[in-house]
Amino acid sequence: MSRSLAEKLLARAVGREVEPGELVWADVDVALANDVTGPLAIAELARMGVERVKDPGRVVLVPDHFVPNKDLASAGQAQILREFARRQGIPHYYEVGRMGIEHALLPEQGLVGPGQLVVGADSHTCTYGALGAFATGVGSTDLAGAWATGQIWLKVPLTDSFIYCGRLPRWVGGKDLILFTLGQIGCDGAAGRAMEFAGPAVSALSMDARMTVCNMAIEAGADAGLIAADQVTLDYVRGRFRGEPLLFQADPGWTASRVYEWDVSHLEPQVAFPHSPAQVRPVGATGGVTIDQVVIGSCTNGRLEDLQVAAELLRGRTVHPYVRLLVIPATQRVYLEAVRTGLMETFIAAGAAVSTPTCGPCLGAHGGVLAAGERALATTNRNFVGRMGHPTSEVYLAGPAVAAASAVLGRIAHPEEVGT
Repeated sequence: MSRSLAEKLLARAVGREVEPGELVWADVDVALANDVTGPLAIAELARMGVERVKDPGRVVLVPDHFVPNKDLASAGQAQILREFARRQGIPHYYEVGRMGIEHALLPEQGLVGPGQLVVGADSHTCTYGALGAFATGVGSTDLAGAWATGQIWLKVPLTDSFIYCGRLPRWVGGKDLILFTLGQIGCDGAAGRAMEFAGPAVSALSMDARMTVCNMAIEAGADAGLIAADQVTLDYVRGRFRGEPLLFQADPGWTASRVYEWDVSHLEPQVAFPHSPAQVRPVGATGGVTIDQVVIGSCTNGRLEDLQVAAELLRGRTVHPYVRLLVIPATQRVYLEAVRTGLMETFIAAGAAVSTPTCGPCLGAHGGVLAAGERALATTNRNFVGRMGHPTSEVYLAGPAVAAASAVLGRIAHPEEVGT
């Protein structure tokens, strides 16, 4: 019987063939938590009476949501994570100044790679499917169980196939692909399933762009977003990944639960309107909505390639006088490379405020909270009511090219309006 990529990845973690719909115990390669979800898992571990995690080397702890500490409560959350890492002897704890936004940091540090099963107490753990891993978000209680036993209880999902034909136009990238897809299938269009992304347009994407696509699979309700490992994957993990890359592909002739196929040769940059990532329109149909703030960053679009795209449009230009532009490199390494290559000078000369790596404004935590009635255009992944601040504020989602152009013009704009 032909097997999907998701089934083959889970079969490797279970140690036998698996069937869609089956509940399985699977061996976990990486179990991740942050400063929001980690303290809950730590408390649950104590309630279970477990004094030591099964394998400290498979635990990754990244304070990234409310850091640098926003207030006393957030300082306490970070302290719980820090002290737990020290007590347990966890080698993969990343302190402020050396950390990054978790879903950009782990691939960069070589902690996740092809063939693995990765679970994280954060819904955007599905990002690592871009590396050919099965990666899924879990609750803090489930994470505590994985820390204690080294295993997780999962339901083997059906897989929907998404095939993108053609060549993407200039200024159109991974964010536009996934926003377009969400606009087509809705926020529950892949609920409880795996989304496998394929086709010539996906094969041509960089690893940065692939991670953007898989990052937002959860916005369609999917358990996982997957891209089969290929030469692009191997080039990325070579000299970086600390394990042995295990390359899996779906069997020839495998049958997807549902198949979607689009020619994206003429796709416009996409924008998601409030208050849903699936409320998507081409940028040419947005009507030039005026904005107060632009955020370029997050686990979705804070990688080096994203900053390069934004800088290309901002170079020699200035941010609109009534717009705040926040640029947040996803990791310290991305930040340093942006300094070395002159991107930071471009951002600051244009009038942007640059932050140390943090999730901050993405979830309305700090460093860019919106006031009543304000509008933001962000390269983040969610735009629910009150997501970035006041319940009457609005968040529009787009890629870095649209974000940079909009920051210059003070309204949602096509990159071609300012770029060549």
